[in-house]
Amino acid sequence: QVQLVESGGGLVQPGGSLRLSCATSGSVSSFYAMGWYRQAPGKQRELVAVITRGGNTKYADSVKGRFTISRDNAKNPVYLQMNSLKPEDTAVYYCNTNPVVWAWGQGTQVTVSS
Repeated sequence: QVQLVESGGGLVQPGGSLRLSCATSGSVSSFYAMGWYRQAPGKQRELVAVITRGGNTKYADSVKGRFTISRDNAKNPVYLQMNSLKPEDTAVYYCNTNPVVWAWGQGTQVTVSS
């Protein structure tokens, strides 16, 4: 079973930036399209950004122009650079394949607050 480990979250003020990282056991992520998802309190988990094996990207309208997903197939991680953060970006962020194949990891908490 592949394990997903997300990191890089934290508390940041509105307008700030964070960079999230996602590592997979066995370096298998390079074989899949990968996505970043988030779940805010009381809301369903939503897809935020996707990157294909070839590097094509797609974003939810709510983060377009502010977030950038990238990957390093040689080194395994998938990244999410988040700029101009807003309070409504507060959520637990997860990575997984797109569509979802693996069990969810623990995620990383992102809190945007002054």
